[in-house]
Amino acid sequence: MNQLIRDLLDGPGPLLLVPDAVLLPEGPADGMAVVVADGTFRAVGPAEELGRTHAHLDPVRLPGHLLMPGFVDAHHHLTQSFGSALAYGEPSEIFRRVWAPLEGALDEESAYTAAKLAALEALRGGFTTVADAGNRTGVDIDVVASATRDAGIRCVLGLVCDDAGTGDDAGTGTEDPSALDGAEKHLARYEGDPLVHASLAVSVPEAATAATLRRTARLAAEAGATVQIHVNEHLAGVERSLVRHGLRPLEYLHHLGALGPQLLAAHATLLTPRELTLLADTGTAVSYNPVASAWKGNAVAPATAMAERGIRFGLGTDGTRGDGFRLAEAAEFAQRIAYGLTTGDSSCGAGWTWLEHATRDGADAVGLGARTGTVAEGLAADFLLADVTTPELALSWDLPWELVRRGNRDQITAVFVAGRMRLWCGRPTGWDGPALVRRAAELARAAVERAPITRVHPTSTAARERSTAR
Repeated sequence: MNQLIRDLLDGPGPLLLVPDAVLLPEGPADGMAVVVADGTFRAVGPAEELGRTHAHLDPVRLPGHLLMPGFVDAHHHLTQSFGSALAYGEPSEIFRRVWAPLEGALDEESAYTAAKLAALEALRGGFTTVADAGNRTGVDIDVVASATRDAGIRCVLGLVCDDAGTGDDAGTGTEDPSALDGAEKHLARYEGDPLVHASLAVSVPEAATAATLRRTARLAAEAGATVQIHVNEHLAGVERSLVRHGLRPLEYLHHLGALGPQLLAAHATLLTPRELTLLADTGTAVSYNPVASAWKGNAVAPATAMAERGIRFGLGTDGTRGDGFRLAEAAEFAQRIAYGLTTGDSSCGAGWTWLEHATRDGADAVGLGARTGTVAEGLAADFLLADVTTPELALSWDLPWELVRRGNRDQITAVFVAGRMRLWCGRPTGWDGPALVRRAAELARAAVERAPITRVHPTSTAARERSTAR
């Protein structure tokens, strides 16, 4: 699309957008249009009809483009972007050796820059919402809120409420009242904010006392918010819970009454049939993070089984790479490799399953299903304009499958959040993306140098030298 269309899309007034097709909950539909005003979809319907009912608006025609919901990243750690490349080849539970030391080395500027860098990567990959599961930087969490707000992305912002550490005696201490005072203030702090939505977080069940796990669940439920907890991610964590409580982590949360619609369980890769039943019965949501499973050596969450049982789940990057199309493809591919090939399941949910869980169902999982995730009247105008004239998508027979299998971030022409264009052809609008990247590179080098990071796996070059020296 040309500069004239960009200028029309970037205007302040209401927009009547007429793309070639709109991705609706029932599938792609031709001949449709949307009216965007005051940050929401004011109307969605046939182009001719909207042209008559909104005759005061000049239609902006978008030839060769699909208008579709923005992707929702159901699990992220925005302040870890400086160390994304440090995780390659590392064994699991790297939060102890990499993430906690790195975040502890960030000051206010570097935390802001890291979070804004992650937000920029997310926008470039078509994400309009990210769920941040909290950080250990020690800076005011509003620094992260400001970074996402300035970048122009919607954020579910988790405040970590750990009060029992993560060592051998984790979970055996007493409740820290100050942590929960901070939780109540955090939940109230962003009321009415158009882009930032408060959430609570606990690193892992063993990092909080039983009283805190119960109360965070209650506070979040009362506020209509989520509690984000890494659950059943690593075998070591499952075994520690069995030794300490005689219960697996998810079972322990159920025992405490902490499961429910307010809980967003990150990863959930190691699930028994009973635990699947607990998730279904309680309405607990899961963030299925397939790329993180592959990169960190975890098991693959049984997402097709969760879909069959009606378990709520979205897709999360866990900060691995911010590309919504590649995340949807990884979600399907991981199920095919882990489960489909052994059972002869050639569909593995089909393309529409993974698109829905990357958008609408992802919004539901992070607690924003009534606000975003779907192109529908009254919901936030969080959407993408995807170029469907590229060699990958032009010869279309089944667009949902093609978006999952052949879609990529370079096919995204524009990203809108709350009705405003935030990205055009990979570049943010209204602020200098390349300048941010340059500053992030400077701050990242300094932060990594001063952080007491312990890596097990050498760099690719060092590993090659070691291999050839044998």
